[in-house]
Amino acid sequence: MSESARERSGGVLADIKDAVTVRSALLVIAVLGLGVGFILSYVGALHQPDAKDLPFDVVAPAEIQGPVLIGFNTLPGQPLSPRLVADARTARARVADRSTMGALVVDANSTTDTLYVASAAGPSISTTISRIVVAAEGRRQRSVRVVDLVPVATHDSGGLSSFYMAIGWTVAGYLIASILGISSGSRPATPTRAVIRLIVLALCAFTAGIVGTWLVQHILGALPGAFWPTVAVGTLLVFGAGAVTIALQIAFGVIGIGIAVLLFVILGNPSAGGAYARALIPQFWRAIGAFLPPGAGTDATRSIAYFGGQHTAQPLLILGGYALVGLVAALLLAAFLRPKDPHPDKRAAEPTPPVAPPSVSPPPSVG
Repeated sequence: MSESARERSGGVLADIKDAVTVRSALLVIAVLGLGVGFILSYVGALHQPDAKDLPFDVVAPAEIQGPVLIGFNTLPGQPLSPRLVADARTARARVADRSTMGALVVDANSTTDTLYVASAAGPSISTTISRIVVAAEGRRQRSVRVVDLVPVATHDSGGLSSFYMAIGWTVAGYLIASILGISSGSRPATPTRAVIRLIVLALCAFTAGIVGTWLVQHILGALPGAFWPTVAVGTLLVFGAGAVTIALQIAFGVIGIGIAVLLFVILGNPSAGGAYARALIPQFWRAIGAFLPPGAGTDATRSIAYFGGQHTAQPLLILGGYALVGLVAALLLAAFLRPKDPHPDKRAAEPTPPVAPPSVSPPPSVG
C-alpha cells in the first residue's frame, strides 16, 4: 500500500472514531437490544393466548352435579377450573364482582342453560369462556344463553380504553423525566434541583391525570366511572413512572432511560391485560403484569369505570409504591451522587490571574 493510501486509510479510521465513539457504539448496541427485547416480549406474550384453569362457577341440580363437573374438569388442556356454588344469585354476584370469570347455571327443566360473564373485566376472557362452554354444552346436546352482566361501554371498543389510558400516562411519566434529565444533565447538580424536578413532575402528573380523564370520559365518552378517583390513578401513574425514571437516570445516566423503557414498555405493556387478559398469556407475563405500572393502572382504571372501585386497593398500593420509591430514591441518589466536573484537568491547568501590586503613593515634596 502506498503512503498516500495509508494516509487516506488512516484519515477514514480517524473520521470513524470521531463519528462513532465507544460510548455511542455501546448506546446503539443497547438500543438494538431493546428493539429485540420489544419483539420478543410482545410476540412472546401475545402470539398464542391460551386458557388454563380459569376460575369458573357451576350451578346444577344435585343429581347431575357430578357429571357436569367431570365434563368441565376433563376438557382438553384443562381451560377451566370449575367449582360448585349454591344458586344462580350467588353465581351472578361472583361474576359481577370478578370473584370468578364466568358461571353456568344448568336448567333441569330445559335444554338451554345460562352462562353469566362480565365483558368489562376483559372481553377476551368472556369471549374465550363463551366459546369453551358453548362447545362443551353442544357435545351434551344443550344450548347456551350468554348473559353479559357488566358489558363494556358503547364507545369502549374491545374494552381497551382503560389500557390505553394507562399506557399514555406511563409514557408521559417517563418521557417527562427523560426530557428533564436530558435538558440539564441526568444527575442534578444539587439535591435542591432534584426536588425542583420532582415538583415539576408532580404538577405535570396532576395535569395529565385531569386532562386524560376529561378527554376519555367527557369528550370521547369512552369510559364511565367517577372522575376524581380516575384522576388520582392517572396522577399516581405519571408521577410513579417519572420518579422511578429520574432515580434511574441519576444512578445510571442515559442508560437509566433504557432501563425505564425495558420495565414500563417492553415488559409492562404486553403484560398489562389490554389486548388479551393476563389469564390468557404465558406465565411469566401473567406473573409480572399486575406489579408493573401499565398493568396496575389498567386494573385500577377498569375497576373504577365498571365495578364501582372494587378491588382497587392492590393496584393503588402498587402505584403508590412506585411513586414513593422513586421519590425517595431520587432524593437520596441526588444527595450522594453528584455530577462529575467534565473538565477537571483543564481547570487545574488554567493560569492563576496575576495579582496587581498595591499602589504606592509618592512621598510628599518637601519645601
